[in-house]
Amino acid sequence: MTAQEVAALREQHYNATVVALAKPNSELMVVRVQPDYRLPAHSPGQYTTLGLGYWEPRVPDCQPEPRAPGTETKLIRRAYSISCSVLDDEGRLLDRTGVNWLEFYIVLVRDSGTPEAPALTPRLFTLGEGDRLFLGEKIAGHFTSAAVKPGDNVVFLSTGTGEAPHNYLLWELLSRGHQGKLLSVCCVRYQRDLGYFGIHQELMKRYKDYKYVTLTTREKAGGKQYIQDLLKGGELEQQLGQPLDPARTQVYLCGNPKMIGVPVKDKATGARVFPQPQGVIEILEERGFRLDEPATKTVGNVHFEEYW
Repeated sequence: MTAQEVAALREQHYNATVVALAKPNSELMVVRVQPDYRLPAHSPGQYTTLGLGYWEPRVPDCQPEPRAPGTETKLIRRAYSISCSVLDDEGRLLDRTGVNWLEFYIVLVRDSGTPEAPALTPRLFTLGEGDRLFLGEKIAGHFTSAAVKPGDNVVFLSTGTGEAPHNYLLWELLSRGHQGKLLSVCCVRYQRDLGYFGIHQELMKRYKDYKYVTLTTREKAGGKQYIQDLLKGGELEQQLGQPLDPARTQVYLCGNPKMIGVPVKDKATGARVFPQPQGVIEILEERGFRLDEPATKTVGNVHFEEYW
């Protein structure tokens, strides 16, 4: 494909620009994207889509990508939750008044573990400030703070970049002076995978009712730690400083489906069946919590967003 053809495809499909980009490590990206159009109204916790063309280069050392003829002019799109750095460059609570960019927190997937190679993130990681890409005009999703009452305790449990929507929800709650306790727990492979670590440390200094807890699964020191273990052992309640009371606690889950543990209906009996090993939802339901049921528009006090 010629440079002129690539330029024409970019002109045809792209409607946004990278206005800021940072890489906490070589496989982790915090990127701000500004659309050519005015951003629609949206709620923290929601998602939209990012896209790049198959004609774009990929970072090296990724799973080989065999493609059928005719795909080279197509656009790759994927949904991403909108993130937030919570604080601005001067260390103040971010003021989004008049802001026309969205922030995303993205991990590089080098190998999908399936015959289908990862298409989008190896291309996103070639971007720099000023580069163009596609940004979806629709922002949607039920993963919002709508259920949170003024005095509720709010617990955010995430793995990896599943922290993204939690950061935006946290910013919203802090911005409106939320009175309940706020606890964020993020589980990653290595400490270096915590892209917002410094920000959360600063937030804990400023807000006495906010706590940020990190877990790692591959660090030599401390051994493997999982969110389910914190729940079962009572350490999560110790970090919160109060019991996990379903009457006044909202729990948000985002990231690895194995951590979340969404039940499915048995086709023969219609009974709800939880995946094994046990996920967070089953542990919480045993303690009287109730899961959101979007199909029936039932709002519980456990809200989830799966990342894959």
